[in-house]
Amino acid sequence: MSMNSFGHLFRVTTWGESHGPALGATVDGCPPGIAINEGMIQQWLDRRKPGQNKYTTQRREADEVRILSGVFEGQTTGTPVQLMIENTDQRSKDYGDIAEKFRPGHADITYWQKYGVRDYRGGGRSSARETAARVAAGGLARAALATLAPAVQITGYMTQIGPHGIDRDRFDWDQIDQNPFWTPDAVAAAEWADYLDGLRKSGNSVGAIIEVVARGVPAGLGAPIYGKLDTDLAAAMMSINAVKGVEIGEGMAAAMLTGEENADEIFLGNDGEPVYSSNHAGGILGGISTGQDVVVRFAVKPTSSILKPRQTITKSGQAAEIITKGRHDPCVGIRAVPVGEAMMACVILDHILLHRGQIGGAVGETRGRIG
Repeated sequence: MSMNSFGHLFRVTTWGESHGPALGATVDGCPPGIAINEGMIQQWLDRRKPGQNKYTTQRREADEVRILSGVFEGQTTGTPVQLMIENTDQRSKDYGDIAEKFRPGHADITYWQKYGVRDYRGGGRSSARETAARVAAGGLARAALATLAPAVQITGYMTQIGPHGIDRDRFDWDQIDQNPFWTPDAVAAAEWADYLDGLRKSGNSVGAIIEVVARGVPAGLGAPIYGKLDTDLAAAMMSINAVKGVEIGEGMAAAMLTGEENADEIFLGNDGEPVYSSNHAGGILGGISTGQDVVVRFAVKPTSSILKPRQTITKSGQAAEIITKGRHDPCVGIRAVPVGEAMMACVILDHILLHRGQIGGAVGETRGRIG
């Protein structure tokens, strides 16, 4: 029974550990004829790789991807695409002190309880390093989307770090790539820098909230009842290491609205397509995309490996104190932004293929035309 795969038609299986020789993804179901090369995938991995600034782990990994199969003369062949990323900067000795101890807030204890064995070197499979494989697969998904649904644009950004959120009145798409936090609020970025610098120097960590928006998604993706687009998006984001909550559209805040406030009013546009007054639904109604922006938000917990002493137990059940050495992200949410984008790309592509398989015709064709 494999639990390392996701997707229906565009199916991704990730493999490898944080301190193993390599990690990667096997992607099955990618359509043939998609133009792809290692550089097209590498651009997305470069956004996620560690050591790019003082606010992320100082582990130095090139994260260079190699395509081992499924591509011939620059195009996918329709057979499984194997993507591999070698690990080159492991420091397994940093984890010797925790071989017998469980880090509070970490999956150490649950892996031991389930399997009776665990790879303590960087957390093994539970490490956020696993997400590099997802980003590689997401790069392939983006290339396929560029061919099948070129209007789709996927952008992720941070909206909150610890208790400090952005001011949406200052939202600027152009700012997202201009600061180390991938935030659309330049003022917030400057404030976060001081805040996170203090946490980093004290050996502590903090959580974050990331929002991912897919613009240009055609109406009609997803299906009731168990094939909902938002069901798969929620599962995809929740599967990212350290994620503890997921929202679609208004999310939890919808509970505080009245029906009058929450209902996105519908009008007929000049082109005969529906136009909505707002987007509380996050671009999905009844599990099916409306043609509006698809908006997903997820919360990332603070990094569990910190220099602050915490109480724990050993594998033999003895009380102990633990301080985690090594190189760790003071806010792992920063590097979760490109991971969220990758998962969005994989799910959207998967549902385009599912829609095409069931309905046929061009992607985005409006069958129940209005007006």
